Amino acid sequence: MERGKMAEAESLETAAEHERILREIESTDTACIGPTLRSVYDGEEHGRFMEKLESRIRNHDREIEKMCNFHYQGFVDSITELLKVRGEAHRLKNQVTDTNRKLQHEGKELVIAMEELKQCRLQQRNISATVDKLMLCLPVLEMYSKLREQMKTKRHYPALKTLEHLEHTYLPQVSHYRFCKVMVDNIPRLREEIKDVSMSDLKDFLESIRKHSDKIGETAMKQAQQQRNLDNIISQQPRIGSRKKSKKDAFTSLDTEIESTSPKSEQDSGILDVEDEEENEEVPGAQELVDFSPVYRCLHIYSVLGARETFENYYRKQRRKQARLVLQPPSNMHETLDGYRKYFNQIVGFFVVEDHILHTTQGLVNRAYIDELWEMALSKTIAALRTHSSYCSDPDLVLDLKNLIVLFADTLQVYGFPVNQLFDMLLEIRDQYSDTLLKKWAGVFRNILDSDNYSPIPVSSEELYKKVVGQFPFQDAELEKQPFPKKFPFSEFVPKVYNQIKEFIYACLKFSEDLHLSSTEVDDMIRKSTNLLLTRTLSSSLQNVIKRKNVGLTELVQIIINTTHLEKSCKYLEEFITNITNVLPETVHTTKLYGTTTFKDARHAAEEEIYTNLNQKIDQFLQLADYDWMAGDSDSKASDYLTDLIAFLRSTFAVFTHLPGKVAQTACMSACKHLATSLMQLLLEADVRQLSLGALQQFNLDVQECEQFARSGPVPGFQEDTLQLAFIDLRQLLDLFTQWDWSTYLADYGQPTCKYLRVNPVTALALLEKMKDTSRKNNMFAQFRKNERDKQKLIDTVAKQLRGLINSHHS
Repeated sequence: MERGKMAEAESLETAAEHERILREIESTDTACIGPTLRSVYDGEEHGRFMEKLESRIRNHDREIEKMCNFHYQGFVDSITELLKVRGEAHRLKNQVTDTNRKLQHEGKELVIAMEELKQCRLQQRNISATVDKLMLCLPVLEMYSKLREQMKTKRHYPALKTLEHLEHTYLPQVSHYRFCKVMVDNIPRLREEIKDVSMSDLKDFLESIRKHSDKIGETAMKQAQQQRNLDNIISQQPRIGSRKKSKKDAFTSLDTEIESTSPKSEQDSGILDVEDEEENEEVPGAQELVDFSPVYRCLHIYSVLGARETFENYYRKQRRKQARLVLQPPSNMHETLDGYRKYFNQIVGFFVVEDHILHTTQGLVNRAYIDELWEMALSKTIAALRTHSSYCSDPDLVLDLKNLIVLFADTLQVYGFPVNQLFDMLLEIRDQYSDTLLKKWAGVFRNILDSDNYSPIPVSSEELYKKVVGQFPFQDAELEKQPFPKKFPFSEFVPKVYNQIKEFIYACLKFSEDLHLSSTEVDDMIRKSTNLLLTRTLSSSLQNVIKRKNVGLTELVQIIINTTHLEKSCKYLEEFITNITNVLPETVHTTKLYGTTTFKDARHAAEEEIYTNLNQKIDQFLQLADYDWMAGDSDSKASDYLTDLIAFLRSTFAVFTHLPGKVAQTACMSACKHLATSLMQLLLEADVRQLSLGALQQFNLDVQECEQFARSGPVPGFQEDTLQLAFIDLRQLLDLFTQWDWSTYLADYGQPTCKYLRVNPVTALALLEKMKDTSRKNNMFAQFRKNERDKQKLIDTVAKQLRGLINSHHS
């Protein structure tokens, strides 16, 4: 039972499955039926399923048959209608074919026209596309053409800007075209070309300013000179000066004019030509001569190209080289002022350019670089000036050089360069200038002293008198009262020397101008230089004149008179210096003039030379002495040579009337002493071996003539017999021998009241020895021949006693 139930259950389950499969076959697409059928074959009920399937097919067939039977009449009607439609369709087809044939025939031209229209439309689209592409390419080509034109006309900075626009704006829009690729490939080469050409322009510019730096500097210094002259006028005429521009404004206006010139200027000449300008026209500004556009362009180009540092280093390196060339002075610079001027012009031109570059570019040069160059230039310039100025022997050239250095310093100071060291160096050159002045004035003084006639200046009219007094400060009431013609006591060299001293002071003052020195410093400089002139130069010139071999007593006397008046004029020189420096002599630390000492020394030297000259003249006369030392009798008169000598002395001392009293007295006393000493030497000289009493008496007459001259008072001012004392030694010696007063001499020797106090026993013995053997040869003693032996014995006795005196004196 249970088995039957189970079989029945399985049968129902199988039937349900078969039903499901059938429904699935009916509803499933034929392509996907395979899995369904596979499940049937996999089961065990294949036969039953086939039966089910057959049964289902039969059911569907019955349904189709029913449906066809139901619709068959409709189908027949539809076929009948379809057959009718076929005839109509055939007829319609013929009509359509005919219509199509006619349409084709009629539309053939239209088709051709449409085909042509199609081609036109295609061409139109192509043209439009081409125009659009060309519109993109044309700006590129125009920019490239513009670039080429700018390159051709050397507008390199605009060309570089055009190249940038071309590369970054235009070429990316048409980068797929081949010609654009060519352009892109050319861009680096074009940049290098612009870079090289701009560098070439810069080199040309650097070479040009190197060659023309002297012209630039000359113009700058001319303008500085004009400005200084204008400042001087302003200082003298304040009202007029208020209408003028200040120095700073003048140079600022120059910079403004230069900066107004576009850096993109197309003129690359570098230096503008100003050679044809008229001299009376206004001097152009220094920077107006220079076209700086090559520098600006090159700087901008290298900045754009990212190589600004390379450009700065190159520019600075080249300018340093040029600076060293500029600072190398020519070997013959010291020969002329033009050599110094050209040297200064080149330096000024160099730094004017650098200063302008500093202020018109950002960072191409900086203040540290400029200061470094200036320090180098300053040291080299000062060294060169020290070396070359030392060769200058012309004070006028040194003065002109000083003025040129001051102008050089003032010009650079306007541009902000420190120039204190230049003014310090000028103080060194001042000492050299003083030396050259001293050498020049040595020649001037020498010419004055050599050409002077050493005679008082004669004047025959009031006009000539005032002329001399105007040249030399001289006042003499007695001389003014004298009628014309009259004479000044001094010779022409006095006013000439005085005026030359003033000229020297003026020359010293000229050098001190514009050195920014105080009045006290100027006064001290002038006084020190004038002292050197007086104590070294003038003193040496006077000493040389005084020591000349051919100088006469008259000239020496006139020199003493002249130096006396020059000594008195020193106070006027002090006043002259005070007036031009406005520094009172009472001011602390003020140097005093040594003129008084100079002229005193010269006068003393002249006095000594007078004494020496007089003695030489006396010696010359004494050389004419021709004594007969063995003469038996005297001539009863003085010797001729001595008479001439006395006459010479009288005439000489008569010339001494204008000399100071002490000088004339000293000269007279010196002459008498020298004459007495020379006569004593003449009497005692070794060549005179024997001496007769007659010769001694003749010698005594000559001494008496000398004593007579001394008593006559050839020079006023001596007291009584003061001048005769010069001959006292001779007088006592001659009296001792002519009076043969040996007993008195020997008895009183050594006592203050001794009659023969001035007779030296050595001198007496020497003279006595000369007279020993003369008694035999002297005719005077012939009649006393019987007393010869006694006389000789007496001489021997006196000589023995004299030797005893001498020995006792030495012991």
